[in-house]
Amino acid sequence: MRSPNLVKMVGVVLLAVEIIVLISGYRFGANGLSMNYYLSSCPLAEPIVTNTVIRALMADPTLAAALVRLHFHDCFVQGCDGSILIDSTKDNTAEKDSPANLSLRGYEVINAAKKQLEKQCPGVVSCSDILAMTARDAVYLAGGPLYSIQKGRKDGRRSKIEDTENLPSPTFNASQLIIKFRQHGFSAEELVALSGAHTLGVATCRSFKNRLSDEDPTLDEDFAQTLSETCSSGDDAELPFDATRNSFDSLYFNALQRKAGVLTSDQTLYADTRTRNIVNGFASNQPMFFRRFQLAMVKMGTLDVKQGSRGEVRKNCHKIN
Repeated sequence: MRSPNLVKMVGVVLLAVEIIVLISGYRFGANGLSMNYYLSSCPLAEPIVTNTVIRALMADPTLAAALVRLHFHDCFVQGCDGSILIDSTKDNTAEKDSPANLSLRGYEVINAAKKQLEKQCPGVVSCSDILAMTARDAVYLAGGPLYSIQKGRKDGRRSKIEDTENLPSPTFNASQLIIKFRQHGFSAEELVALSGAHTLGVATCRSFKNRLSDEDPTLDEDFAQTLSETCSSGDDAELPFDATRNSFDSLYFNALQRKAGVLTSDQTLYADTRTRNIVNGFASNQPMFFRRFQLAMVKMGTLDVKQGSRGEVRKNCHKIN
């Protein structure tokens, strides 16, 4: 994690960016979002969220991966609308209770930020914007690039388990991933860049044990033994995606070059000729990976955003108003 003195400046820097954007006259994008959306209605929104993430990661650095994953799993299902945060009810099983989402973490960070924001400016900052901001801050605080995001998303009113079928599976091959990401408007390069978020965090045995059932030519023999030993402790046993699970860097791509990608959906990016050169480029040029990741994350954060009557600002992120 970056030094405390440096991370404390993040909120100030982002607020300064918003002021500059306002002075320059830029207000709203084609999607209705704005870089300076909260500048007058809740000017402390950015620092409040950033300070919340700082405190959370200082207590538990593994939450960086969790917050990025929350944002991804939200945006790839019905767009970036905070629907992943909604709790199930007796009449509805929500997204968070899908098997693909049961291992998601970090909800308490969103709740802490929302609680402070409701005290500062009630009913103003959406849960979906908080998700986007916490993911951005988590990337930077873990050593990754700092990027500015547009805000003004509204929270969706739908969260159903069947919608999570839209999430890419850890057993997907490159062709399946390319098709799935293309449906959301992403190129092969953007697919590889977003997959680079796996430089943070771990995978559980249940998500990669499929690679041990058959002989896999894309799997290094020694690394296969590592996977097997991990799974000997059960389906919930964890294995980091690369050697620096809490640091945002390009080592994930170096692992793919060694046939040491943990998931099928990881290693397939190097096995397939359509994406191999992209992996090689990111592995040898971390600044290039950072730049492509920045652009892809900003783009992802605008997927099917809710505006006007299509959404709301939830008072409680876990239930519809």
